Amino acid sequence: MLVQPYLSFDGRCEEALEFYRSALGAEVTMLMRYKDCPEAPPPGMVPAGSEDKVMHSSFRIGETTVMADDGKCGGKPSFQGFSLALTVPNEAAAERLFAALADGGQVQMPLAKTFWSPRFGMLADRFGVAWMINVEPEVQN
Repeated sequence: MLVQPYLSFDGRCEEALEFYRSALGAEVTMLMRYKDCPEAPPPGMVPAGSEDKVMHSSFRIGETTVMADDGKCGGKPSFQGFSLALTVPNEAAAERLFAALADGGQVQMPLAKTFWSPRFGMLADRFGVAWMINVEPEVQN
């Protein structure tokens, strides 16, 4: 069994993919636009003029595949009730990725030492996707 996040960017998917490519080194592995679909979407599912919007995409961040689309193309994505947790090997990576994701977003908890990690922080990126950045603690022998 496999569980994967599927994010609907409400018309901003291509912008989000480019942002994650730049900020996280994400690799887009698949992208299909509504105009490329072999069957027309059901009436009312997508507004007229949205032919170039993303019907489905997938991208990799590290070892994880995330899927995304443009949803109903209203331009106001809303992400509530979850966070994407990004575990990194060291503090330098945490600082770099936290700063990249926070660009245009909102820091909810700055990166700081916690009892479980040398660096942990939370933010919502410019699309409203919540992220938790966590440095893997060193194993003590």
